[in-house]
Amino acid sequence: MAIMLAATAGVLLGFGLVDLATLVVERRRVAAGHIGNTGRLARVAALLVRLGRRIGAPAAPRDLDARLAAAGLANTITTADAMSIKAGAGVAAALLTTPFVLAFPLRLALVALPACAAAGFLAPDLVLTRRARRRAERATLELADALDLLRVAVAAGLPTQRALTEVGRRHRGLVADELRATADRLDLGLPHSTALAALERSLPLPAISQLTAAISRADRHGAPLTPALSALATESRATRARTLQNRAARAAPRIQLTIALLLVPAVLLIVAAGLVHSLT
Repeated sequence: MAIMLAATAGVLLGFGLVDLATLVVERRRVAAGHIGNTGRLARVAALLVRLGRRIGAPAAPRDLDARLAAAGLANTITTADAMSIKAGAGVAAALLTTPFVLAFPLRLALVALPACAAAGFLAPDLVLTRRARRRAERATLELADALDLLRVAVAAGLPTQRALTEVGRRHRGLVADELRATADRLDLGLPHSTALAALERSLPLPAISQLTAAISRADRHGAPLTPALSALATESRATRARTLQNRAARAAPRIQLTIALLLVPAVLLIVAAGLVHSLT
């Protein structure tokens, strides 16, 4: 009994420390401008692509291009490779869980094995959704500063294309990189509508849609762009403040829940393990 209590305490303590460490690491990654460990994910994705190609991948859904662009992977992973990753993940999940599923009764195993394969097939979609959400949160925090710089550049008399290039060159961050990519597409001779549509796909935010609409009006009708950029920067700054407040409000209950349900019971179980050992 003492060993069981001590082991349970260690497990709870480990989960609590990992949860708190995850909060700290995510905050530092966002502050430093990193989305995640792309090197390890790239190696895993390459293995899954080869596995998925061997077994055959299904056809891609229509919205997969948009989801890849929102996750920042449109230039890294094609839709065919994404479906190969999904197929490979399903097979890998089925193979990894087979030894555990075989210990179940036959009827339960016949249900659990396809469920594990389906979970593996859907897991890349969850990764894309999470990555797109984190990119959107990061862009929300950076958008106001980038729009202010763009407004200053346009007010100084620079053309829109040159202003996008200067903001991307002089400012760091996700939004600045996407603005520089838009300017590069324009330099290559792509139509304005195509380049702005690619910007909207990579950053599907209401403020970005309003920005592309304002740039289109300025290029087509000669409408002044500075007032629209000023209004968008003010609105983006208010949105950033609300985002930070919501993040702080979500972090406090999570820390309290971790301490109350994991760390405190872990300490009490350690004390109980010592008492049981001394009594027996």
